[in-house]
Amino acid sequence: MRIIGGSLRGKTIVPPAKLKARPTTDFAKEALFNILENTYNFTEIRVLDLFAGTGSISLEFASRGCPHIDCIDINLLHQRFIKTTAVAFKLVQINALRLNVFDFFDICKLQYDIIFADPPYDISGIDTFPQRIFENQLLKEGGVFILEHSQKYDFSNNSLFTKHKVYGSVNFSFFENKT
Repeated sequence: MRIIGGSLRGKTIVPPAKLKARPTTDFAKEALFNILENTYNFTEIRVLDLFAGTGSISLEFASRGCPHIDCIDINLLHQRFIKTTAVAFKLVQINALRLNVFDFFDICKLQYDIIFADPPYDISGIDTFPQRIFENQLLKEGGVFILEHSQKYDFSNNSLFTKHKVYGSVNFSFFENKT
């Protein structure tokens, strides 16, 4: 796994063998960031990475100059790996928190420009994520929520849905706060 863009482009990330995460593929990450770079000035946004796993998405945002990134993962090994990697790369803008994402939905008082979620594909409640993000007002006006999921989910009937992109086995559904 590697960082594909920004000041840390080409740096490799080697998670421990015990890390139980399914990182977003480099192919899908590159496509996702090509979309986002045409819409956002990364140096001016706040990002939330849910089910952060290896932290690879957060590292991509940090490498591109994002000043504030919160990573949420319930797994202690994941949280420690993200913190260790951030320190090794001198990325003080990454804040890795060990929390249950479902609890975080209800306690978070911040708003974000971009929220990315890469939950386990078989997690119960994935279909409620968009509504919970918007009901808890976690996304700033004009912000985007990106949900990575398997092909078995279709969010196109959701009123907040804007587009769906497929990169190999990786599916991204985009939701926007247009209020």
